[in-house]
Amino acid sequence: MTTGARLLGALSRLFRTSTAPVRSVPAEVSTLTVEIPPPHAEALTITYAPDQDGDPDAGEIVWTWVPYAENDGRGKDRPVLIVGRQDAEHVFAVRLTSKAHDGDRDFLAIGSGPWDAQGRPSWVDIDQVYRVHADGMRREASALDRARFGRVADALHDRYGWSIAS
Repeated sequence: MTTGARLLGALSRLFRTSTAPVRSVPAEVSTLTVEIPPPHAEALTITYAPDQDGDPDAGEIVWTWVPYAENDGRGKDRPVLIVGRQDAEHVFAVRLTSKAHDGDRDFLAIGSGPWDAQGRPSWVDIDQVYRVHADGMRREASALDRARFGRVADALHDRYGWSIAS
């Protein structure tokens, strides 16, 4: 069974209509990427520490399954930029899109890179924050160069007050 099929199965079990209260979350659901409220300023330090070692590290663009805003079990495999670590298994990320968002204050243009096989320009959505489990990452795509990462870090610092590690 593929990872995608396991995730869809877990989601369908999670969203089944039932009158019984949910007492636990299946183990495979706990590794899903989820949108979270932006952490408080003290809870996240933006770091740049890419290391193409198979684990999601700050400064890397990785692919993971990201739920749609409706949170109805649908979503898509997409690139996200890791901006900091929450704990040993989870990192904080912002999603990328190739849909143009020129002039939109919630998006920052970062140009194109090896994370997009078609070479399309990308925008970072600085309004939505995700928690990515290490086992929920499908693959590392590339590290964002320090200059572009710095622009994203500055935008996130301005919006949320997160500190930036030197």
